[in-house]
Amino acid sequence: MTSISDEFSTYMVVAAHPDDSEFGAGGTVARLHQEGKRVVVVQVTSGDRGSPNREAVPAEVAATREAELLEAGRRLGGSEIIFLRCPDGQLMPDLSLREKITRMIRVHRPDVIITHDPFRPYALHPDHRAVGLATTDAVYPTARDPLYFAEHLREGLEPHKVAEIWYFGAEHPDKFIDISTTFETKIQALLAHVSQIGDGEQLVERMRERAVEVAENQEFELGESFKVIQLRR
Repeated sequence: MTSISDEFSTYMVVAAHPDDSEFGAGGTVARLHQEGKRVVVVQVTSGDRGSPNREAVPAEVAATREAELLEAGRRLGGSEIIFLRCPDGQLMPDLSLREKITRMIRVHRPDVIITHDPFRPYALHPDHRAVGLATTDAVYPTARDPLYFAEHLREGLEPHKVAEIWYFGAEHPDKFIDISTTFETKIQALLAHVSQIGDGEQLVERMRERAVEVAENQEFELGESFKVIQLRR
């Protein structure tokens, strides 16, 4: 099995809710860790509205889901996780969110950013669209050009050029990652999100079917897919 990339060393996942990154890119993140890459997860919301229990306290839901994500990150190989704690269900791809993501890019200086595809037709969750779009706008041109959020310069945060964006959940992917050896790790990471999936009954079958479908016409059994936008020129 070939490496994902010898060119890049730092990857940043920007996700709307805890468990989004595991569903969309968990097998790939596990492979990145296997290959010695640095993985930073920027968790935009803590999923404080993500409960079917109408009596649930949002702050308690958020605390539970943050703990689950920390455990999932440990199971995947030790991702660095940053919580932005924006309100669940209230995200907008505005300057405020763009500044937060731009700051994370300038602090952690990723080569590749992995996030939601905001351009996929009929992507229904507004938080997913907002995070994908704000991340895209933060990458280009905001994070790379010094006059955007110039206050960052006064804090010692230099502009940074991201090389590629990888969108998960894409309608027309063009990058396929072999997760045959990390599929079980992906499942174990998903099972950490007990508040969302319970005991995970039927999860393995459903996720395996999807991974097999993604790997169709590839030279491997199980896969995850992305749409790649190249930026460094």
